[in-house]
Amino acid sequence: MQCEIITIGDELLIGQVVDTNSAFMAQLLLEEGILLYQITSVHDDANHIRTAIDEALQRSEIVITTGGLGPTKDDITKNVLCDYFHTTLVEDDTVKAQIESLYRDRPDVLNRLTATQWLVPANCTVLPNRVGTAPLMMWQMNGKVLFSLPGVPYEMEIAMQEQIIPTIRHMIEEHVLSFQRLGQNRTLLVAGISESALAIHLEEWETALPKNLHLAYLPKDGTIRLRLDAADEQALLDRKFEELQQLVAQWLIMTEDKPLELALGERLRAKGYTIATAESCTGGRLAALLNAHPGSSEWFMGSVVAYDNQVKRNVLSVPAEVLQTVGAVSEETVKAMAENVRQLLHTDMAIATSGIAGPSGGTKEKPVGTVWIACATAHGTHAECFHLGRLRDQITQCACTRALIMALRALTI
Repeated sequence: MQCEIITIGDELLIGQVVDTNSAFMAQLLLEEGILLYQITSVHDDANHIRTAIDEALQRSEIVITTGGLGPTKDDITKNVLCDYFHTTLVEDDTVKAQIESLYRDRPDVLNRLTATQWLVPANCTVLPNRVGTAPLMMWQMNGKVLFSLPGVPYEMEIAMQEQIIPTIRHMIEEHVLSFQRLGQNRTLLVAGISESALAIHLEEWETALPKNLHLAYLPKDGTIRLRLDAADEQALLDRKFEELQQLVAQWLIMTEDKPLELALGERLRAKGYTIATAESCTGGRLAALLNAHPGSSEWFMGSVVAYDNQVKRNVLSVPAEVLQTVGAVSEETVKAMAENVRQLLHTDMAIATSGIAGPSGGTKEKPVGTVWIACATAHGTHAECFHLGRLRDQITQCACTRALIMALRALTI
């Protein structure tokens, strides 16, 4: 069984909005053992949408569309689906009641355009959308199913988790959808070695892998995910994955496929530790990552964004002589930032960043991309200097990644 995603909206095709929805859906589908065969993006154009749906349903058992379900004139997906499935729009009392309840305290939202949201195609099955006005719609036909979801990311995410995945599971259990689970895979994360050097290091072992095993290299922000795929044999996969861990032990960060900040939070929670950040070049980006997951209030206490040297002096108590002699981008400065924010916010651990993100500000001694990072714990403070490229966004993102890795490693001490 395979699935396809169709994302709908001119904004996706002109670069105004980045399609993060497909990546989220692909991960959930993979966890269910469902192959995502193709992702297609189309304009807000009726013929384009109809053609994409028609082609996808010819190839795949599950088709999921996102976008075009709002109340404005450019949102045409619902009407196109009506035409495609030869039906008309009818008022759905359940959807109406849900929308009225959702916006009971905001009567300005309940207007004549909002009222179009509780009109749904007569022959679809409506699934609850508890966080938005766009109805979740489903059609079943000849052992296949099409879902239509809103394009708003948080609405789509909740819909996938609470409605779509459970519905697909039920349809598989009831044999409405034929199903053969994908092969298994295991993923680990390494850092501190280039992709080419790692490939050379693993070349002999990789060449000797059985034909039903495949190793993929996925580099990002100075890290490399290694994913080992197996067509079927779980025992063989486990054995080879253990061998792989041993081969990369000196660079190994974790043997889980999850965001670094989530892994760090889980380990902090397990130890009962708390963390704070002091950020200069990353400008609060590191704090935003740590705050991104539910439950972070248990272990993330706060941050001081000390972009200007006055903030470093007055809030984080970095000595003026340190800033005058060795500068803000130095081992001494980040160590002081990490140690002092740890004391200021009373945490078990603290991370500090200070660097030159560019495009200007670099010198011969400290070129653009130079970043110092420090991690302070009860065991002491460790600092490292990194050279993270020349593009501003690349530098700040890589700095956050390096900081999270440093914190993860510190927890093993």
